[in-house]
Amino acid sequence: MNMFGRRDFLQFGAVAGLAVGAAAGFGGNLARALAQQRLSQDDLLAFDSKGQVTLLHFTDCHAQLVPVYFRPPDTNIGVGDFKGIPPHLVGEDFLQHFGLSAGTPLAYAHTMVDYVNLARAYGRLGGLDRTATLVNAIRAERGDDRVLFLDGGDTWQGSYTSLRTDGQDMVECMKLLRPDAMVGHWEFTFGEERVREIVEGMDYPFLASNIVDTDWEEPVFDSTAFFEKGGVKVAVIGQAMPYTPIANPRWMIPNWSFGIRADVLQENVDAARDSGAEVVVLLSHDGFDVDRKLATVVSGIDVILTGHTHDAVPHAIEIGDTLLLSSGSHGKYLGRIDLEVSGGRVTGHSSNLIPVFADVIEPDPAMEARIAEFRSPHQAELSRVIGTTEGLLYRRGNFNGTWDDLICQGIMAERDTEIALSPGFRWGATLLPGQDITIDDLYSQTSMNYPNVYRLEFTGQQLKDVLEDVCDNLFNEDPFLQQGGDMVRVGGMSYACSPNRTIGNRISKMRLTRTGEPIDPSRSYVVGGWASVNEGTEGPAIYDLMEHYISGLGSVNVPENRTVEVIST
Repeated sequence: MNMFGRRDFLQFGAVAGLAVGAAAGFGGNLARALAQQRLSQDDLLAFDSKGQVTLLHFTDCHAQLVPVYFRPPDTNIGVGDFKGIPPHLVGEDFLQHFGLSAGTPLAYAHTMVDYVNLARAYGRLGGLDRTATLVNAIRAERGDDRVLFLDGGDTWQGSYTSLRTDGQDMVECMKLLRPDAMVGHWEFTFGEERVREIVEGMDYPFLASNIVDTDWEEPVFDSTAFFEKGGVKVAVIGQAMPYTPIANPRWMIPNWSFGIRADVLQENVDAARDSGAEVVVLLSHDGFDVDRKLATVVSGIDVILTGHTHDAVPHAIEIGDTLLLSSGSHGKYLGRIDLEVSGGRVTGHSSNLIPVFADVIEPDPAMEARIAEFRSPHQAELSRVIGTTEGLLYRRGNFNGTWDDLICQGIMAERDTEIALSPGFRWGATLLPGQDITIDDLYSQTSMNYPNVYRLEFTGQQLKDVLEDVCDNLFNEDPFLQQGGDMVRVGGMSYACSPNRTIGNRISKMRLTRTGEPIDPSRSYVVGGWASVNEGTEGPAIYDLMEHYISGLGSVNVPENRTVEVIST
């Protein structure tokens, strides 16, 4: 299989500043556009169309209907066999690996290098009305009978309007995009009854090969959907986030059992082939490393479109005979893979991750109107300013982000605790220095259905156990034992982390930052945190607590976080 078509090569060569003179024809205009820091919608859509089938992939939007800033991570540590390879590359290493030059639009879309300056130059990304424009343009170019548009999940949750409408805003807007299938994860935090209600009203399948009921172990959802595209029979198999009842509250979905279930997946792949499928696509919310391993364990999968870990790679990666593409998050990208099929197998492909630069894409009028329908009634509240930020407020990074540092500060101040814990969620948009903080911004970090901020006592040993458990979820060398997400954020204490060690031996040097004294395993500490998976957790909602805290500060200045020491040995 060829990784790039001619136009793909020219596109990435132009971005890297390589042989611009050789980028005549299709690549010339793009080279000039990038050199002059100007882009057009046509530049973004430039692609080496190939074969009979086009797959479009959209994932981990987290209910962001409008364009956002979203700073890519500064730390993404891989362990074991996955150390130092995509997606565990950031910054200059990412640029070098994929042949991208600093200061270009793609460098801005994919890395945190010079992020603030580039964000001000190139603007926000995403917006469902812009995504609709790109999807419609590709459908028009290729023909509806050749295009499959697939939603990788984490679509309904993550905003003020999503919380207020129980996800209905996203459901209605996604209908206009006309997905052919979707899978889920945070969708399940709306509860079993609400999920069933939405799924029953959808005119496209909600797939999950790996969810069975707890009584009879029978499938809860269809595993597979079949399509004919370009004269080719395509099977799409769905894979929900396998650790949903662990990462999220079990009590919200008590009757459903999850898991990777590679053996069941293999059976469904084999059944699809027996039914005549020439192309098998796994639409997954496992996460990148899980699916990288899955591609070596389950045979017969041509393409895995993965989500959950919010990773973005410029093109599909080949794992044996399987293509693996991760299409980022927050509506920043639209993934595309074209497949050439002959003799019942994939014989060629082209792939690309299209950054959705909001300033250069004409909004789709129908989607723009639908978004306004849901946001307009709440616009006064959404735009209400509760403070301003002096520095960059972001969430992503394996160990900390300034948004979560701010949340930890707020919990300690508002709940009068010695230590604060904030979950390592990867969702939540970015604010640039000097921007106002609005209710809309606050809810993009905190909108969820179990938001209560607890105040409890933990012993020093219990705190270490919590950090060790979360660390193992992130850095276990076996991807099948990873649950995704980042390290729990901490306030009021410092520690050292050794990702390459084993559980129980990764966390050390725990100290109270206020006094510098070591954390005593036998002493009790007052700890505040939020997003507990335990039913009946008491305390104020995190968004209410943080609104009060930020409003009291007025101007927010989060100092550089030096509380986590990463030990590479």
